[in-house]
Amino acid sequence: MTRPDRKPASRILGTGHYLPKEVRTNRDLEKVIDTSDAWITARTGIRQRHVAADDEASSDMATHAARRAIENAGIQPEELDLIVVGTISPDMPMPSTAMFLQRNLGARRDCPGFDLSAACAGFIYGLSIADNFVRTGQARYVLVVGVELLSRLVDWSDRSTCVLFGDGAGAVVVGPSDGDGRGVLSTHLYADGSKIESLYIPGGGSRTPPSEQMLRNKQHLVHMTGKDVFRYAVKGLSSSVRTALEANSLAPAEVDWVIPHQANIRILEAVQVRTGIPMERFFINIDQTANTSSASVPIALDQAARAGKLQPRQSLVFCALGGGIAWGSALVRW
Repeated sequence: MTRPDRKPASRILGTGHYLPKEVRTNRDLEKVIDTSDAWITARTGIRQRHVAADDEASSDMATHAARRAIENAGIQPEELDLIVVGTISPDMPMPSTAMFLQRNLGARRDCPGFDLSAACAGFIYGLSIADNFVRTGQARYVLVVGVELLSRLVDWSDRSTCVLFGDGAGAVVVGPSDGDGRGVLSTHLYADGSKIESLYIPGGGSRTPPSEQMLRNKQHLVHMTGKDVFRYAVKGLSSSVRTALEANSLAPAEVDWVIPHQANIRILEAVQVRTGIPMERFFINIDQTANTSSASVPIALDQAARAGKLQPRQSLVFCALGGGIAWGSALVRW
């Protein structure tokens, strides 16, 4: 996954994102839990989050984002050779969300697809897979989606977690580079299973099957040890960003944009200090979207692109860390 001497063979050809219509502000949360707008904003940088409608599923949000990315890439759904969906909130345990997406988009019936579970790092993992499929010639166009419907996986009575998350989807189409040096330069993936209990959903799987007791104990919802995750995030994101720069002989001053996972503004400020990349080069949307897990980076990427902030040949660094603990980074020449 780390090949510093290689030339880019894949490139992000199109981007798209989707955010549900309902917006739940910090003021709204003040009415239902013991918290305040000032407390949430000061500690996280979050001011609002989007919440999916009752009849909205992850595949619905993914479909909206994917259609925009496909249109932006200038291709047709029938041209897709692979669909990769990063999510911890699939429509159902079986089949994969990717299969619903294949059907919704009208992609070829023989187009393979699968979900991957790397939590907030899901998009980075998916991008690495897409890059390698295109690089080896196994696929020409790969759709990578990060989508999460976390509003149904948090305990809305727990102010330490429910204020952090939002719903949404982001997507990219990855295809062959045209040989001008633009594209995915390197990806870097990591995981540390010794820290599983710091951020996880313990119930609902084969270890703790669905039951009335599981529901009473809220084991089907997000459990997090915030201080531990904060520490892991600062260390993991900083080191993975530095690795991406070193692998490509790039100095911090040469980075045009960091498109980071939007988890906590304090984490990003600490990463900025450790990497030496100016804060003004971090694209931040956490105040508007909160933490959308695997959807976070592609949503921010599409927003930055459509706002005209990204220019050809600029150097972009992606980074994300989430449950597992899984994390990673990527360096892209836009």
